[in-house]
Amino acid sequence: MASVLTAELPAASRTARPGAIILARHGEPALSRKVRLNAAEYRQFWANYEILGLLPGQTPPAKLQRFVEGCGTLVASTRLRSIESAQALARGREFTRHDMLIEAPLPPPNWPAWIRLSPKMWGFYARVWWWFFNHHEGQETRSEAEKRADAAAEMLIEHAVRGEDVVVLAHGFFNFMVGRSLKRRGWRLVSSEGWKYWSTRRYERAL
Repeated sequence: MASVLTAELPAASRTARPGAIILARHGEPALSRKVRLNAAEYRQFWANYEILGLLPGQTPPAKLQRFVEGCGTLVASTRLRSIESAQALARGREFTRHDMLIEAPLPPPNWPAWIRLSPKMWGFYARVWWWFFNHHEGQETRSEAEKRADAAAEMLIEHAVRGEDVVVLAHGFFNFMVGRSLKRRGWRLVSSEGWKYWSTRRYERAL
């Protein structure tokens, strides 16, 4: 499936006005965040978060639904929460799944067991430690994730230059990293709904 996105484009398509790239976050996962955890428990929480699908009963926003209905390409990460989000929007339409779009890792700092925080706070500290202090515990490093984000941006641009919009159902922080890569390649953020579940960030090629 990845080859569909990266196939060589005909000369005519390279002269068309590029479509937009819309980075969307998945819907709400089926995992309660109303808990307080120590570092070891948060590691297990995140491991569960990575394999679970969506909380039942969600309706994707109408705006995102319209984006999907009008796009030329719909692509999701290979995490179940992203796949189920794309399925809810696709309504039977085929879409690509790509492991290049999975979330960057979130190993928490190795703090004492008596420190108990909400998953939201653990996520914040884990991201700070990973981003600024290279705390990765043998998982993907920031440098490696940045290279992956660059590759993802190139992949999405290759398809957008055909003149059709691309919608991506992926993950909050990795979408942020892909957005940084798009900006370095001459794309600008023209609308943003923040980072909540189902939110979108739309990028267009700067003229």
